[in-house]
This record gives sequence, structure tokens and C-alpha cells, in this order.
Amino acid sequence: MQQALQRDLGLTATQARVRLAHEAGAPVVERRLRAELASRFGGAWFSTPDGRLAVGVLDDRDAATVRAAGAVPVSVSRTEKQLSELKANLDRVAAAASREVHAWYVDQARNSVVIASSDRTAAHRLLTAGGVGAEDVHVTIATDAPRPLYDIRGGDQYLINGNILCSVGFAVNNGGFVTAGHCGGAGSPTWGYNNVSQGTFAGSSFPGNDYAWVRTNGNWTPRPWVNNYAGGNATVAGSAEAAVGSSVCRSGRTSGWRCGTIQAKNVTVNYSGALVYGLTQTSACAEGGDSGGPYISGNQAQGVTSGGSGNWLHRGTTFFQPVNEILGVYGLSLTTTGGGGTRRIIGWQDKCIDVPYSNFADGQRLWLWDCNGSDAQNWNFPGDGTIRTVNGLCMDVAWGSTANGAAIQIAHCSGNPAQQFVLSGAGDLVNPQSNKCVDVTGWGGTGTYLQQWDCHGGANQKWRLG
Repeated sequence: MQQALQRDLGLTATQARVRLAHEAGAPVVERRLRAELASRFGGAWFSTPDGRLAVGVLDDRDAATVRAAGAVPVSVSRTEKQLSELKANLDRVAAAASREVHAWYVDQARNSVVIASSDRTAAHRLLTAGGVGAEDVHVTIATDAPRPLYDIRGGDQYLINGNILCSVGFAVNNGGFVTAGHCGGAGSPTWGYNNVSQGTFAGSSFPGNDYAWVRTNGNWTPRPWVNNYAGGNATVAGSAEAAVGSSVCRSGRTSGWRCGTIQAKNVTVNYSGALVYGLTQTSACAEGGDSGGPYISGNQAQGVTSGGSGNWLHRGTTFFQPVNEILGVYGLSLTTTGGGGTRRIIGWQDKCIDVPYSNFADGQRLWLWDCNGSDAQNWNFPGDGTIRTVNGLCMDVAWGSTANGAAIQIAHCSGNPAQQFVLSGAGDLVNPQSNKCVDVTGWGGTGTYLQQWDCHGGANQKWRLG
């Protein structure tokens, strides 16, 4: 949080640390002063240069009370109660607000009611309707109108062409989500789970394949989540392909969250004369309306529901279109818990995985180094199971080895399983091909090279994103 405050609020490390300390105690101070000053309370806010709580006061006596409580007194002309009453007058005539008036609120620091509007005349019409004087209000010109924002989440239902229901697959950073091709053709409009306009099929392929990409409008935000239909979400960390026999769960609007195992890959399926190639077969049951919904193994995206037989009461067989093929066809990147930007990988002794001396050469072995924010420590997670440097090289197990002690290096991305890594919920950074962990050799410190080793749960094999 401290690093985010420095980035987004323009604070130094010291300012961020001090601000967090003051903010932690502020609620207690504010409640106390609100009670002591009662109707004379002039509001409370954070905006002072030293990051302390400011409280509005009407006179010197109240200022002394505020100082004694550890806050900074600021002289104001209106109490919080008076400002709230002014806003309430506008709320009572809210229906009189035209589209040009975007919002109104009490600004404690300004000691005024603020109206955000793209047109000053429209704002003053609202003031007149509410019987509020112009001297009591500050009008700020806002050209961008607010709009509701919604999350794109795997497994939620969506509507196509006004009459077909399917399920969202996985959100993508390019804007939108992947789903099944048989749900809609290119150009078909969609509406979300809330019947709000959502987007349009940017691409679709069926039969032969069964995949599609829906490009959503600006009201919808991609999230690395899959609806688990138990009141929560399963998180998506990547798309490393699971082996036959692995457990897999799927999510969809009709049958919810159902699990099974992967039974076969590269299956050719005949849907009453419509042939689809390259599907994966599972024992996770599904029903109509689940089409397009996500399959996930652990925290790794696997594919989107194509079809099946049987039902959720009597089990059955289902097929999914592998997600990595969809991402490759449309040039998409999966929305994952790693985010859309670069991240550091932090581990033993709070040090970072680092490219020595920023030497981004094929075959350069990786080591542990003090975290410093350089490009040598920034990694991309494009969602295909690879971990990449800022210039596009992949983290790699040297020579594709499955042996203990194999070097962890960077190499040109080739699609080799030696370049697939999964950061588990337990903090293990695992290469699925070898089923071994990225390990700090000999529990060393700064400048210690990384290797592959049997996962043993030790602190020298634990990693987190920063």
C-alpha cells in the first residue's frame, strides 16, 4: 500500500508512512471531535502538507479543542450540518437536474457544496430549483459524464442478439472476454448479466473451432475472476495447460460450479454434422446455457465450454476449447492476478529475481538481488503460462531439464514446456514439466543463482508478486 500511495499520490516514502500512521488513528479523533463540537463541527479531511487530519472550526475555543485532540484546526464559515442541509435541498429537487449536471456533494476542505456539470447554466438552474444561493456552492466544469462500471467475470451469464444465453469465459486485457464460437457470430451484440449493453462479437469461429472474442464497451472492466457460485470467486493466475488426469472445474450460468477430471486432449467432436477439432474432454458436467463458460485447474485457465452429453444429475462428458489457442488466434492476453503491467518476484530475504547486470542475453542465468525497481527485476505475465522480461525473453529451465540443480535462466520464447511456470497459492513457483520449484541455491543471499529443485516448502522456495 505504501508503494501505491507513493505512485498515485506523489508522496515520498516518509510522507506515505507518516500519512498511513495518521490515517490509522484519524477515525477515533474524528468521532471524539464530532461529539465534543456537536453542531459546531465543521467537517474533517486529510489535505494538510504534513498528512494530518484537519477539522473545520468556527472560533478559537474550538480550535484549541481540536489541537488538544491531535488534529489541525482550520477556520471555516459553515458547519458540516449547514453544508449537509444545502445538499439535501438539491437532493429534494434531483429530478430537475439535466443530463449536463453530473454530480453534487459536500466538499469538506472547500467548506462548500460542489456541483460538477458540463454546463454552468444547467448547474444554476438546479440551484434555483433547490432554493440554494450561488454563494453557497462552487460549480466545477466536468466534461466527462459519469457512467456505471461493471465487472467482466468468468461464469456470469450474458445475452446474445436479445434471445440467446451463454456464459462468459475469461476476461482479457484487450477489452472483453473469450467464449464459445457457437454462442454468436461476428458482429452480434451482447448484454451483460444485468441486461446492460455490453459489447459485440469481434471474432467467432464455429464449426471447425469453437471460440470467440467479445469486445466490450468502456463500462465493463476485465477481472481475473471466475464465479464459483458459492458467493465468491476463483482467481485466474495464468493459463498453463494441465495434464490429462488433472482435476478441473467449470463455471456457468445454468449448472454453476462443477468439477471433474481431464480425460483426453485433441478430441474431434461431431455435433450432429458440425465437426469441431482439437477439443479437450472432461468429466465435469454442464447444461445448456453453460456454453462459453470457463474451465480452470487450480488457478490456471484451461478453456471455454463447447458442448457435452449427459447432465449434471447423471454426470456426463463435456468438451472445452483450449484457451491458449483462442488467445493466440486473436492476439489477446488473459487478465490475471499478475495484472496488466510488470511485477517484481520477491522471495528469500525479501530479495528479487534479477537479470544479472541487466544483461538480457539468451541463456543468462537468473539470480537473487536486492530489490531496486530496475528493468532487470520487472516481469510480465501475459497469461500463457510464461514469465517474461521487459524485452520479451522467457524465464526458462536450462536445456528443458527435469533434474534437480538445473539452472533457471532467460531464453528466447519458444513454447517449450520448460518455459511454463505456475505461482501457486502457497507461494511455490513451479515448472509443471518437472514438477519442481524455483529455488535459491544453498539458501544464499544477494548474488545467489537460482536453480530448479524438488519442492520442499522452505523459505528459499517461496515467492510473491510485488
